[in-house]
Amino acid sequence: MTSEPQGLELRAGALRLALRADLGGCIAGMWRDTLPVLRSTEPGALTGSRQSACYPLVPYSNRLGYRRFRWQGRDYTTQPNFDDNPHSVHGVAWQRPWEVVQAGPARAALRYRHAGDAHWPFDFQVEQTFELTAEALEVRLHFHNTAALAQPVGLGWHPYFPKRTRSRLHIELAERWDPDASGLPVRRVPQPGIDADVAHLEFDNCFSGWRGAARIRDERLSMRLTSSLPHLVVFTPQARPYYCVEPVSHVSNAIHMADPAAHGLASVEPGRALEGWMRLEVAAA
Repeated sequence: MTSEPQGLELRAGALRLALRADLGGCIAGMWRDTLPVLRSTEPGALTGSRQSACYPLVPYSNRLGYRRFRWQGRDYTTQPNFDDNPHSVHGVAWQRPWEVVQAGPARAALRYRHAGDAHWPFDFQVEQTFELTAEALEVRLHFHNTAALAQPVGLGWHPYFPKRTRSRLHIELAERWDPDASGLPVRRVPQPGIDADVAHLEFDNCFSGWRGAARIRDERLSMRLTSSLPHLVVFTPQARPYYCVEPVSHVSNAIHMADPAAHGLASVEPGRALEGWMRLEVAAA
């Protein structure tokens, strides 16, 4: 592993992982030999986590409706953080600098400490660990509530995959959440799975009932994405050179639903923790 002011690099076999702790604890890039596994930028050239290969979603995934919520009888607000989107998006940790707490040839740990502010009102600490082997990357999040009261918490990751000629998804699911014009989920419909070339898909949806591995394939690579988190966000923009398959712990905007816990949002008591992991196995096609 090499360490520079602008990043860390982990290596195992043919796999190389580049991290930028200072840019939201993000993965700048992941390669198998010279082939990008994720949408990848050399760490010194990356200027923001939104252009990265993957960033953590803490303390919520996707949209928090209209930058406000009610929790345990009290009203809270958040702030704009994603262009002119009317909602707050993806939490706060992806836009804040993290510190390096461990760095080895194939393992690294990063930490972010949050003091409640206008973007998220509760104190917390989260650690993200990366383990690289010759066959796979495993990433873990460990969230610890350092506030004096319980807080709503969701975890996830936002990996970007490069779109290739034969990019294809095979995922077993149960339900799809269809959004309104602003992107908030408003209707749940059956969705037994996805099995198609990415070029034929037009999703920007959260899915529930994820079972087994998400198989992500193209003419160069065969990948298996697994996670302890039970939901997925799948984003397949037709006009972009990438697509996203995002393991998340809760349905988008769950905090505004009648039963947030039933849709995956956790209530974490003071001093307690919440954890999640994802694993991406990579092999030649």
